Amino acid sequence: MILQRHTAMCGKTCAVSGDTAVGQPPGYQGSVSVWPRNREDRERALNGAEEIKEGDRVGEGEARLFDEPQLASLCLENIDKNTSDAINAEGFTDIDLDTLMAVLERDTLGIREIRLFNAVGRWAEAECQRQQLQLTPENKRKVLGKALSLIRFPLMTIEEFAAGPAQSAVLTDREVVSLFLHFTVNPKPRVEFIDRPRCCLRGKECSINRFQQVESRWGYSGTSDRIRFTVNRRIFVVGFGLYGSIHGPTDYQVNIQIIHTDSNTILGQNDTGFSCDGSSNTFRVMFKEPVEILPNVNYTACATLKGPDSHYGTKGLRKVTHESPTTGTKTVFTFCYAAGNNNGTSVEDGQVPEIIFYT
Repeated sequence: MILQRHTAMCGKTCAVSGDTAVGQPPGYQGSVSVWPRNREDRERALNGAEEIKEGDRVGEGEARLFDEPQLASLCLENIDKNTSDAINAEGFTDIDLDTLMAVLERDTLGIREIRLFNAVGRWAEAECQRQQLQLTPENKRKVLGKALSLIRFPLMTIEEFAAGPAQSAVLTDREVVSLFLHFTVNPKPRVEFIDRPRCCLRGKECSINRFQQVESRWGYSGTSDRIRFTVNRRIFVVGFGLYGSIHGPTDYQVNIQIIHTDSNTILGQNDTGFSCDGSSNTFRVMFKEPVEILPNVNYTACATLKGPDSHYGTKGLRKVTHESPTTGTKTVFTFCYAAGNNNGTSVEDGQVPEIIFYT
């Protein structure tokens, strides 16, 4: 049967296959609000006693969503799938700080960080009113507490940051300067905020390596290492694995890109850096957002490194197949030489050994 669960936060109904929803007691047939607003709401959700009333409001100290672990995974999955609707729902500003932090900690929210920042600002205004505090930037920062550090400002574009957070006065002058330096200079200074991308994709991360052997001494002079590829099915690329230094632990500056080959359009890029330990392993460099790759379309993977000589791959494969261990589905990558100056990288030898993706 199909169990319908009402999501007051999202303003929509989600269908779940099976006799019971994930995290629900056996036989539950009621409705679940993704933002349960008080103890009575939570009891109704768990016991299936009755519909959640639209007019319910937060009881002081009672809006903690995750008091019941049975509801946690159900609600969080729904928030991941409907993040935009969730943060725009009226109930969002009624949640307590612990619930807000639990949401902001997630790596799987499907929304741009600037929109998340704006929603958190609305929550802070509502919390100031609940605590009868003046609506000042200082008080907003006070009520947010550690939640402010969970906003991933480095994932914003410099334009988004400059137009919003930098002018909000919620951040200190030192934090604003540090983030502007992060956006504009290389090597990038460390910042106090998380720079790990949020990936709204579900399932297991996959990767393929196109080389069978690793050798030493690949040099860099500002020219990009590029390789062209196609895939037999739709995937989302989230990053590359790159080779690091042959001279021990080293930091590299790097710009990574995925380019639509025929139109020369940059579909995704990140100007960042990575640290290596001197081994011949690959080191992860991630895009800020997943890049959609369509089947049988030519793309160019591009990495421009600045740093000392590195390891490089040899005995390259023109065709690499990844087979899902659970479904047996095969994702087939076909690599081709990218015309132009590629710093020597080709199908047979070079950099950009690894593509990290979701299906």
